Amino acid sequence: MVAPPEPESEIDDVLWARSLHCSFGGFPALTGVSLGVREGDILAVYGPRGSGKSTLLRCLSGQLVPQSGEVWFDGHPVHTLGAAQRERLRADSFGWVGPEPSLVPELSGWENAALPLLLRGTSHRAARAAATEWLERLDVADCARRRPAELSQDRRQRIAVARALASGPTVLFADEPTAALHAGDRAHVLRTLTTAARSHHITVVLATVDDEAVPLADQAVRLADGRRGDSPTTPEAEGQEACSLSV
Repeated sequence: MVAPPEPESEIDDVLWARSLHCSFGGFPALTGVSLGVREGDILAVYGPRGSGKSTLLRCLSGQLVPQSGEVWFDGHPVHTLGAAQRERLRADSFGWVGPEPSLVPELSGWENAALPLLLRGTSHRAARAAATEWLERLDVADCARRRPAELSQDRRQRIAVARALASGPTVLFADEPTAALHAGDRAHVLRTLTTAARSHHITVVLATVDDEAVPLADQAVRLADGRRGDSPTTPEAEGQEACSLSV
């Protein structure tokens, strides 16, 4: 088994990455990005669209394998796992919220929120109870019996947040979760997400273009052109090949 290096800055980090490089079609998406986040903290990754935020979250969550670099979760390597192991890790330990709710149209609000638990084999009663609790916390309990087509975009997105939180993840990845919302709805969803995560000591990695989200975080990392904003330009990403997608 590969043992993780233990610089002092990484000892307390539940999730960290070192020198991530990732390219698509010969164009670098990440160039030497390193970061870490402590358990229960909220990390905001911010910068303009196209700066590598989504690629970074997908590498950290095991959806993508970086061409080079390391990703560690809870003292164990993620970058060396096979596709099936990474899928299991995501199901057991990670939650995900994307820019769109991606709800199942045939299912009600509570069924959508409970879906990861039901797929995991949780009893119907326990899954429904957990889903209902998070719908209440996110102010969409009145949507429990309604289907997505009947709901506004911000309510659908809050159900998606409830779905990500109901399974009790150690880390919640939120990739521009308010991108499709109006300003007022963006603030509401961000605050309910971060408040809910803090109440249950869930680590959050939030990718955002919204400067208003940064003050909600314990720490922030700015990306620009696939590099940390405070990092010097290097030629290391030249000629990088595409990352590997998990299947």
